[in-house]
Amino acid sequence: MRRARPRTRAAAAAAVLAAAALTGAVPPGAAADPAPATPAVKVVPAIAGHHLVRHVDSPVSIEQCQAKWKINCYTPLQYRKAYDLDALYDSGVTGEGRTIVIVDSFGSPTIQHDLDTYSKQFGMPSTRVRVVKWGHVPAFDLGDADMTGWAGETTLDVEMAHAVAPGASIVLVETGVAETEGVTGLPEMMSAEKSLIDRGTGDVISQSFGATENTFPGFAKGDHTSIMRLRYAFEDAAAHDVTVLGSSGDGGATDDTDSGAGTYAYPVNSFPSADPLVTSIGGTQLHLNDQGRRLAPDSVYNDFGAGGGGPSHVFTRPSYQDGVRGIVGAWRGTPDVSMSAAVDGGAWVYASFDPASTGWDVYGGTSESCPLFAGVVALADQAAGHRVGDIHRALYALRDKSPYYSGVVDIDDGTDNGYGTVPGYRAVAGYDLASGVGTVDAAKFVPALAAESWKRH
Repeated sequence: MRRARPRTRAAAAAAVLAAAALTGAVPPGAAADPAPATPAVKVVPAIAGHHLVRHVDSPVSIEQCQAKWKINCYTPLQYRKAYDLDALYDSGVTGEGRTIVIVDSFGSPTIQHDLDTYSKQFGMPSTRVRVVKWGHVPAFDLGDADMTGWAGETTLDVEMAHAVAPGASIVLVETGVAETEGVTGLPEMMSAEKSLIDRGTGDVISQSFGATENTFPGFAKGDHTSIMRLRYAFEDAAAHDVTVLGSSGDGGATDDTDSGAGTYAYPVNSFPSADPLVTSIGGTQLHLNDQGRRLAPDSVYNDFGAGGGGPSHVFTRPSYQDGVRGIVGAWRGTPDVSMSAAVDGGAWVYASFDPASTGWDVYGGTSESCPLFAGVVALADQAAGHRVGDIHRALYALRDKSPYYSGVVDIDDGTDNGYGTVPGYRAVAGYDLASGVGTVDAAKFVPALAAESWKRH
Protein backbone atom coordinates (compact mmCIF):
# COMPACT_ATOMS: atom_id res chain seq x y z
CA MET A 1 0.00 0.00 0.00
CA ARG A 2 1.33 3.41 -0.95
CA ARG A 3 2.51 5.65 1.87
CA ALA A 4 1.92 9.35 1.22
CA ARG A 5 4.78 11.64 2.17
CA PRO A 6 5.12 15.21 3.34
CA ARG A 7 6.60 17.28 0.53
CA THR A 8 9.80 18.53 2.15
CA ARG A 9 13.55 18.57 1.62
CA ALA A 10 14.91 19.92 4.88
CA ALA A 11 18.02 21.42 6.42
CA ALA A 12 17.98 21.78 10.22
CA ALA A 13 19.70 23.85 12.91
CA ALA A 14 19.39 23.67 16.72
CA ALA A 15 19.71 25.85 19.83
CA VAL A 16 18.34 25.42 23.37
CA LEU A 17 14.91 26.73 24.34
CA ALA A 18 12.21 25.36 26.65
CA ALA A 19 9.26 23.65 25.01
CA ALA A 20 5.67 24.67 25.66
CA ALA A 21 2.75 22.26 25.36
CA LEU A 22 -0.32 23.09 23.29
CA THR A 23 -3.80 21.71 23.56
CA GLY A 24 -6.72 22.49 21.33
CA ALA A 25 -10.45 22.07 21.09
CA VAL A 26 -12.10 19.46 18.93
CA PRO A 27 -15.23 20.48 17.01
CA PRO A 28 -18.31 18.63 18.25
CA GLY A 29 -18.53 15.21 16.64
CA ALA A 30 -15.15 15.52 14.90
CA ALA A 31 -13.85 12.12 15.94
CA ALA A 32 -17.11 10.41 15.02
CA ASP A 33 -17.39 11.38 11.35
CA PRO A 34 -16.45 8.30 9.28
CA ALA A 35 -14.63 8.44 5.97
CA PRO A 36 -16.22 6.71 3.02
CA ALA A 37 -14.86 3.19 2.50
CA THR A 38 -11.61 3.23 0.53
CA PRO A 39 -8.29 1.39 0.66
CA ALA A 40 -5.97 2.72 3.35
CA VAL A 41 -3.13 4.94 2.12
CA LYS A 42 -0.73 5.47 4.97
CA VAL A 43 0.94 8.80 5.53
CA VAL A 44 4.53 8.77 6.77
CA PRO A 45 7.10 11.55 7.09
CA ALA A 46 9.76 12.25 4.48
CA ILE A 47 11.09 15.31 6.22
CA ALA A 48 14.42 13.92 7.44
CA GLY A 49 15.94 15.17 4.21
CA HIS A 50 19.21 17.07 4.35
CA HIS A 51 20.54 18.50 7.60
CA LEU A 52 22.88 21.20 6.43
CA VAL A 53 22.48 23.72 9.26
CA ARG A 54 22.72 22.90 12.97
CA HIS A 55 22.79 24.56 16.39
CA VAL A 56 22.08 28.13 15.27
CA ASP A 57 21.00 30.47 18.06
CA SER A 58 19.32 32.87 15.66
CA PRO A 59 18.97 33.39 11.91
CA VAL A 60 22.11 34.73 10.21
CA SER A 61 22.68 36.74 7.05
CA ILE A 62 22.71 35.29 3.56
CA GLU A 63 26.45 35.92 3.40
CA GLN A 64 27.00 33.90 6.58
CA CYS A 65 24.81 31.08 5.25
CA GLN A 66 26.87 30.98 2.08
CA ALA A 67 30.13 30.98 4.02
CA LYS A 68 29.10 28.28 6.51
CA TRP A 69 26.79 25.99 4.54
CA LYS A 70 27.12 26.99 0.86
CA ILE A 71 23.42 27.81 0.61
CA ASN A 72 21.22 30.89 0.76
CA CYS A 73 18.86 31.22 3.74
CA TYR A 74 15.88 33.59 3.70
CA THR A 75 13.68 35.24 6.33
CA PRO A 76 10.01 36.24 6.02
CA LEU A 77 11.15 39.86 5.79
CA GLN A 78 13.07 39.00 2.63
CA TYR A 79 10.05 37.11 1.29
CA ARG A 80 7.94 40.20 1.91
CA LYS A 81 10.19 42.19 -0.38
CA ALA A 82 10.60 39.44 -2.97
CA TYR A 83 6.86 38.87 -3.31
CA ASP A 84 5.94 42.57 -2.98
CA LEU A 85 3.80 42.02 0.11
CA ASP A 86 4.47 45.24 2.01
CA ALA A 87 2.21 47.30 -0.24
CA LEU A 88 -0.68 44.99 0.68
CA TYR A 89 0.10 45.15 4.40
CA ASP A 90 0.30 48.95 4.23
CA SER A 91 -3.22 49.00 2.76
CA GLY A 92 -4.53 46.76 5.56
CA VAL A 93 -4.59 43.50 3.59
CA THR A 94 -2.98 41.00 5.97
CA GLY A 95 -5.43 38.09 5.78
CA GLU A 96 -7.46 39.43 8.70
CA GLY A 97 -10.83 37.74 9.03
CA ARG A 98 -9.74 34.74 6.96
CA THR A 99 -8.74 31.23 8.05
CA ILE A 100 -6.04 28.93 6.67
CA VAL A 101 -6.53 25.21 7.38
CA ILE A 102 -3.33 23.14 7.55
CA VAL A 103 -3.54 19.34 7.62
CA ASP A 104 -0.69 17.28 9.11
CA SER A 105 -0.30 13.95 10.85
CA PHE A 106 0.40 14.12 14.61
CA GLY A 107 1.20 17.85 14.60
CA SER A 108 3.65 19.43 17.03
CA PRO A 109 3.18 19.83 20.79
CA THR A 110 5.00 23.18 20.75
CA ILE A 111 3.46 24.78 17.67
CA GLN A 112 2.00 27.81 19.44
CA HIS A 113 5.22 28.54 21.34
CA ASP A 114 7.27 28.09 18.18
CA LEU A 115 5.05 30.38 16.10
CA ASP A 116 5.20 33.02 18.85
CA THR A 117 9.01 32.81 18.92
CA TYR A 118 9.20 32.95 15.11
CA SER A 119 6.91 35.97 14.97
CA LYS A 120 8.78 37.84 17.71
CA GLN A 121 12.13 37.27 15.97
CA PHE A 122 10.92 39.06 12.85
CA GLY A 123 8.74 41.73 14.48
CA MET A 124 5.45 40.23 13.34
CA PRO A 125 2.27 39.85 15.38
CA SER A 126 1.62 36.22 16.21
CA THR A 127 -1.73 34.48 15.98
CA ARG A 128 -3.48 31.73 17.89
CA VAL A 129 -3.19 28.30 16.30
CA ARG A 130 -6.42 26.43 16.85
CA VAL A 131 -5.61 22.71 16.97
CA VAL A 132 -8.20 20.17 15.86
CA LYS A 133 -7.35 16.57 16.73
CA TRP A 134 -9.06 14.31 14.23
CA GLY A 135 -9.92 10.95 15.73
CA HIS A 136 -7.43 9.38 18.12
CA VAL A 137 -4.13 11.27 17.95
CA PRO A 138 -1.60 9.49 20.20
CA ALA A 139 0.53 11.39 22.71
CA PHE A 140 3.64 12.88 21.13
CA ASP A 141 6.62 10.53 21.37
CA LEU A 142 10.12 11.86 20.68
CA GLY A 143 11.25 8.30 20.04
CA ASP A 144 8.85 7.95 17.10
CA ALA A 145 10.56 9.14 13.91
CA ASP A 146 7.18 9.47 12.18
CA MET A 147 5.99 11.91 14.82
CA THR A 148 9.14 14.03 14.92
CA GLY A 149 9.20 14.15 11.14
CA TRP A 150 5.64 15.38 10.98
CA ALA A 151 6.32 17.85 13.79
CA GLY A 152 8.95 19.47 11.58
CA GLU A 153 6.52 19.49 8.69
CA THR A 154 3.84 21.06 10.88
CA THR A 155 6.21 23.78 12.04
CA LEU A 156 7.17 24.66 8.47
CA ASP A 157 3.56 24.73 7.30
CA VAL A 158 2.28 26.97 10.07
CA GLU A 159 5.17 29.44 10.04
CA MET A 160 5.21 29.82 6.24
CA ALA A 161 1.46 30.47 6.07
CA HIS A 162 1.80 33.06 8.84
CA ALA A 163 4.80 34.66 7.14
CA VAL A 164 2.66 35.68 4.16
CA ALA A 165 -0.72 36.27 5.87
CA PRO A 166 0.13 37.45 9.41
CA GLY A 167 -3.44 38.56 10.07
CA ALA A 168 -5.09 35.28 9.12
CA SER A 169 -6.30 32.72 11.62
CA ILE A 170 -4.77 29.24 11.45
CA VAL A 171 -6.49 25.93 12.12
CA LEU A 172 -4.10 22.99 12.40
CA VAL A 173 -5.73 19.60 11.83
CA GLU A 174 -3.74 16.78 13.45
CA THR A 175 -4.54 13.26 12.32
CA GLY A 176 -3.44 10.08 14.13
CA VAL A 177 -1.91 8.14 11.24
CA ALA A 178 -0.04 4.81 11.20
CA GLU A 179 -0.33 4.23 14.94
CA THR A 180 -1.68 0.68 14.62
CA GLU A 181 -2.73 -1.69 11.89
CA GLY A 182 -5.72 -0.35 10.02
CA VAL A 183 -5.25 3.34 10.83
CA THR A 184 -5.72 5.15 7.55
CA GLY A 185 -3.86 8.10 6.07
CA LEU A 186 -5.27 10.00 3.11
CA PRO A 187 -8.88 8.88 3.75
CA GLU A 188 -8.58 10.17 7.31
CA MET A 189 -7.22 13.50 6.08
CA MET A 190 -10.01 13.82 3.52
CA SER A 191 -12.63 13.04 6.14
CA ALA A 192 -11.21 15.73 8.42
CA GLU A 193 -11.20 18.29 5.62
CA LYS A 194 -14.81 17.61 4.66
CA SER A 195 -15.96 17.88 8.24
CA LEU A 196 -14.34 21.30 8.65
CA ILE A 197 -15.71 22.49 5.32
CA ASP A 198 -19.22 21.43 6.31
CA ARG A 199 -18.83 23.33 9.59
CA GLY A 200 -17.80 26.48 7.73
CA THR A 201 -14.25 26.37 9.07
CA GLY A 202 -11.52 27.58 6.74
CA ASP A 203 -11.23 29.57 3.52
CA VAL A 204 -8.15 27.86 2.09
CA ILE A 205 -6.71 24.39 2.79
CA SER A 206 -2.96 23.72 2.54
CA GLN A 207 -1.88 20.11 1.88
CA SER A 208 1.85 19.30 2.06
CA PHE A 209 1.51 15.61 1.35
CA GLY A 210 0.94 13.27 -1.55
CA ALA A 211 1.12 9.75 -2.95
CA THR A 212 2.26 8.65 -6.40
CA GLU A 213 -0.71 7.79 -8.61
CA ASN A 214 0.91 4.54 -9.74
CA THR A 215 0.93 3.12 -6.22
CA PHE A 216 -2.82 3.23 -5.63
CA PRO A 217 -4.71 -0.07 -5.80
CA GLY A 218 -5.94 -0.85 -9.30
CA PHE A 219 -3.71 1.66 -11.11
CA ALA A 220 -1.86 -0.97 -13.16
CA LYS A 221 -5.20 -2.26 -14.48
CA GLY A 222 -6.52 1.19 -15.29
CA ASP A 223 -8.89 1.10 -12.31
CA HIS A 224 -8.70 4.44 -10.49
CA THR A 225 -11.57 3.84 -8.09
CA SER A 226 -9.32 4.02 -5.02
CA ILE A 227 -8.26 7.56 -5.97
CA MET A 228 -11.71 8.71 -7.08
CA ARG A 229 -13.14 7.71 -3.70
CA LEU A 230 -10.83 10.22 -2.05
CA ARG A 231 -12.15 13.24 -3.98
CA TYR A 232 -15.23 13.87 -1.88
CA ALA A 233 -13.54 16.54 0.27
CA PHE A 234 -12.44 18.49 -2.81
CA GLU A 235 -15.89 18.29 -4.33
CA ASP A 236 -17.30 19.59 -1.05
CA ALA A 237 -14.73 22.39 -1.03
CA ALA A 238 -15.73 23.45 -4.55
CA ALA A 239 -19.37 23.56 -3.48
CA HIS A 240 -18.48 25.83 -0.54
CA ASP A 241 -15.97 28.06 -2.41
CA VAL A 242 -13.06 26.81 -0.30
CA THR A 243 -9.70 26.93 -2.10
CA VAL A 244 -7.71 23.67 -1.92
CA LEU A 245 -3.95 23.62 -2.52
CA GLY A 246 -1.51 20.72 -2.83
CA SER A 247 2.27 20.51 -2.98
CA SER A 248 3.41 19.27 -6.40
CA GLY A 249 6.17 17.13 -4.89
CA ASP A 250 9.94 17.04 -4.56
CA GLY A 251 10.81 14.34 -7.08
CA GLY A 252 10.71 16.45 -10.23
CA ALA A 253 9.09 14.60 -13.11
CA THR A 254 9.10 11.36 -11.11
CA ASP A 255 8.16 10.43 -7.53
CA ASP A 256 8.51 7.75 -4.86
CA THR A 257 7.78 4.07 -5.38
CA ASP A 258 5.42 2.25 -3.02
CA SER A 259 8.29 1.13 -0.79
CA GLY A 260 9.59 4.68 -0.44
CA ALA A 261 13.10 3.37 -1.07
CA GLY A 262 13.50 5.09 -4.43
CA THR A 263 11.76 6.81 -7.31
CA TYR A 264 10.26 5.56 -10.55
CA ALA A 265 12.56 5.43 -13.57
CA TYR A 266 9.96 7.17 -15.74
CA PRO A 267 7.62 10.17 -15.40
CA VAL A 268 4.80 9.87 -12.85
CA ASN A 269 2.54 12.24 -10.95
CA SER A 270 0.92 12.30 -7.51
CA PHE A 271 -2.37 12.79 -5.69
CA PRO A 272 -3.80 15.12 -4.43
CA SER A 273 -1.72 17.62 -6.42
CA ALA A 274 -2.89 16.21 -9.76
CA ASP A 275 -6.57 16.37 -8.86
CA PRO A 276 -8.25 18.99 -11.11
CA LEU A 277 -10.01 20.45 -8.05
CA VAL A 278 -6.67 21.08 -6.29
CA THR A 279 -4.39 23.97 -7.19
CA SER A 280 -0.96 22.38 -7.58
CA ILE A 281 1.88 24.44 -6.08
CA GLY A 282 5.33 23.90 -7.58
CA GLY A 283 8.72 25.14 -6.47
CA THR A 284 11.13 27.90 -7.44
CA GLN A 285 14.58 29.02 -6.38
CA LEU A 286 14.85 32.66 -5.32
CA HIS A 287 18.09 34.63 -5.77
CA LEU A 288 17.95 37.46 -3.22
CA ASN A 289 20.17 39.88 -1.35
CA ASP A 290 19.78 40.69 2.32
CA GLN A 291 17.14 43.31 1.52
CA GLY A 292 15.06 40.72 -0.35
CA ARG A 293 15.72 42.24 -3.77
CA ARG A 294 16.24 39.85 -6.65
CA LEU A 295 19.77 39.42 -7.95
CA ALA A 296 18.43 37.29 -10.81
CA PRO A 297 15.02 36.06 -12.01
CA ASP A 298 13.53 33.07 -10.20
CA SER A 299 14.50 29.64 -11.48
CA VAL A 300 13.03 26.16 -11.03
CA TYR A 301 13.72 24.44 -7.69
CA ASN A 302 16.27 21.71 -8.38
CA ASP A 303 18.93 21.09 -5.72
CA PHE A 304 18.33 18.57 -2.92
CA GLY A 305 15.03 17.77 -4.59
CA ALA A 306 13.15 19.17 -7.56
CA GLY A 307 9.73 20.69 -7.97
CA GLY A 308 7.16 18.11 -9.03
CA GLY A 309 5.47 18.50 -12.36
CA GLY A 310 4.17 16.68 -15.41
CA PRO A 311 1.00 15.09 -16.78
CA SER A 312 -1.33 13.05 -14.59
CA HIS A 313 -1.92 9.44 -15.58
CA VAL A 314 -5.34 9.40 -13.90
CA PHE A 315 -7.05 12.75 -14.55
CA THR A 316 -7.81 14.03 -18.04
CA ARG A 317 -7.24 17.65 -19.02
CA PRO A 318 -9.69 19.97 -17.26
CA SER A 319 -11.29 22.71 -19.33
CA TYR A 320 -9.31 25.44 -17.58
CA GLN A 321 -6.16 23.97 -19.18
CA ASP A 322 -7.58 23.93 -22.70
CA GLY A 323 -5.46 26.99 -23.45
CA VAL A 324 -2.30 24.99 -22.71
CA ARG A 325 -3.40 21.75 -24.40
CA GLY A 326 -0.32 21.88 -26.59
CA ILE A 327 1.79 21.36 -23.46
CA VAL A 328 -0.33 19.10 -21.23
CA GLY A 329 -1.92 17.06 -24.01
CA ALA A 330 -5.00 15.08 -23.02
CA TRP A 331 -4.09 14.98 -19.32
CA ARG A 332 -4.20 17.27 -16.31
CA GLY A 333 -0.82 18.99 -16.03
CA THR A 334 0.94 20.14 -12.86
CA PRO A 335 1.97 22.43 -11.30
CA ASP A 336 -0.39 25.38 -11.69
CA VAL A 337 1.76 28.05 -10.02
CA SER A 338 5.00 28.10 -8.01
CA MET A 339 6.70 29.74 -5.05
CA SER A 340 9.96 29.41 -3.13
CA ALA A 341 10.99 25.80 -2.39
CA ALA A 342 14.73 25.34 -2.99
CA VAL A 343 16.93 24.29 -0.07
CA ASP A 344 19.58 26.62 -1.54
CA GLY A 345 17.32 29.53 -0.74
CA GLY A 346 15.46 27.81 2.09
CA ALA A 347 13.38 29.41 4.80
CA TRP A 348 14.37 30.02 8.41
CA VAL A 349 11.99 28.18 10.76
CA TYR A 350 11.95 27.91 14.57
CA ALA A 351 11.12 24.60 16.33
CA SER A 352 11.38 23.38 19.93
CA PHE A 353 9.36 20.14 19.97
CA ASP A 354 12.60 18.25 20.71
CA PRO A 355 14.22 19.71 23.87
CA ALA A 356 17.57 18.20 22.83
CA SER A 357 17.50 19.82 19.40
CA THR A 358 15.72 23.16 19.48
CA GLY A 359 16.37 26.35 17.58
CA TRP A 360 16.49 27.70 14.05
CA ASP A 361 16.29 25.38 11.05
CA VAL A 362 16.37 25.96 7.30
CA TYR A 363 13.71 24.18 5.26
CA GLY A 364 12.95 23.79 1.58
CA GLY A 365 10.64 21.78 -0.66
CA THR A 366 7.15 22.24 -1.99
CA SER A 367 6.05 21.76 1.63
CA GLU A 368 7.26 25.35 1.89
CA SER A 369 5.73 26.71 -1.31
CA CYS A 370 2.23 25.34 -0.60
CA PRO A 371 1.63 27.16 2.72
CA LEU A 372 3.31 30.28 1.29
CA PHE A 373 0.70 30.34 -1.46
CA ALA A 374 -2.05 29.56 1.06
CA GLY A 375 -1.12 32.89 2.65
CA VAL A 376 -1.50 34.61 -0.73
CA VAL A 377 -4.99 33.13 -1.14
CA ALA A 378 -5.97 34.34 2.35
CA LEU A 379 -4.90 37.85 1.34
CA ALA A 380 -7.04 37.61 -1.81
CA ASP A 381 -10.02 36.39 0.24
CA GLN A 382 -9.76 39.48 2.43
CA ALA A 383 -9.29 41.79 -0.54
CA ALA A 384 -12.32 40.30 -2.29
CA GLY A 385 -14.48 40.33 0.82
CA HIS A 386 -15.39 36.69 0.23
CA ARG A 387 -13.77 33.36 -0.54
CA VAL A 388 -12.16 33.28 -3.96
CA GLY A 389 -12.86 29.53 -4.12
CA ASP A 390 -11.40 27.33 -6.85
CA ILE A 391 -8.88 29.71 -8.45
CA HIS A 392 -7.98 27.67 -11.54
CA ARG A 393 -10.04 29.59 -14.09
CA ALA A 394 -8.90 32.90 -12.66
CA LEU A 395 -5.27 31.80 -12.60
CA TYR A 396 -5.24 30.67 -16.22
CA ALA A 397 -7.15 33.76 -17.31
CA LEU A 398 -4.62 36.00 -15.57
CA ARG A 399 -1.69 34.28 -17.28
CA ASP A 400 -2.95 35.75 -20.57
CA LYS A 401 -2.99 39.30 -19.22
CA SER A 402 -0.13 41.74 -18.78
CA PRO A 403 1.96 40.92 -15.68
CA TYR A 404 1.70 44.58 -14.74
CA TYR A 405 -2.00 43.95 -14.15
CA SER A 406 -2.16 40.27 -13.31
CA GLY A 407 0.87 39.88 -11.07
CA VAL A 408 1.60 36.52 -12.77
CA VAL A 409 5.35 36.44 -13.36
CA ASP A 410 6.56 33.96 -15.97
CA ILE A 411 9.60 31.77 -15.24
CA ASP A 412 11.37 31.16 -18.54
CA ASP A 413 15.10 30.88 -17.78
CA GLY A 414 15.44 27.34 -19.12
CA THR A 415 16.01 25.62 -15.77
CA ASP A 416 14.34 22.24 -15.32
CA ASN A 417 12.92 19.83 -12.75
CA GLY A 418 14.82 16.70 -13.75
CA TYR A 419 15.43 14.33 -10.84
CA GLY A 420 17.42 11.13 -10.57
CA THR A 421 17.56 9.44 -13.97
CA VAL A 422 14.32 10.99 -15.21
CA PRO A 423 14.70 14.10 -17.39
CA GLY A 424 12.55 17.02 -16.34
CA TYR A 425 10.60 19.77 -18.03
CA ARG A 426 12.15 23.16 -18.77
CA ALA A 427 10.93 26.57 -17.71
CA VAL A 428 10.09 28.28 -20.99
CA ALA A 429 7.97 31.27 -22.02
CA GLY A 430 4.37 30.77 -20.95
CA TYR A 431 2.94 27.77 -19.12
CA ASP A 432 5.28 24.82 -18.58
CA LEU A 433 5.36 21.60 -16.55
CA ALA A 434 8.23 22.85 -14.38
CA SER A 435 6.70 26.04 -12.94
CA GLY A 436 3.10 26.22 -14.16
CA VAL A 437 2.07 29.74 -15.07
CA GLY A 438 5.08 30.99 -13.09
CA THR A 439 5.13 32.78 -9.76
CA VAL A 440 3.43 35.92 -8.40
CA ASP A 441 3.95 39.57 -7.55
CA ALA A 442 1.45 39.63 -4.69
CA ALA A 443 0.77 43.38 -4.73
CA LYS A 444 -0.66 42.97 -8.24
CA PHE A 445 -1.79 39.33 -8.12
CA VAL A 446 -3.93 39.58 -4.97
CA PRO A 447 -6.23 42.39 -6.26
CA ALA A 448 -6.30 40.81 -9.72
CA LEU A 449 -7.35 37.44 -8.28
CA ALA A 450 -9.95 39.20 -6.14
CA ALA A 451 -11.29 40.99 -9.23
CA GLU A 452 -11.54 37.75 -11.19
CA SER A 453 -13.45 36.16 -8.30
CA TRP A 454 -15.89 39.11 -8.24
CA LYS A 455 -16.79 38.26 -11.84
CA ARG A 456 -17.68 34.73 -10.76
CA HIS A 457 -19.77 35.96 -7.84
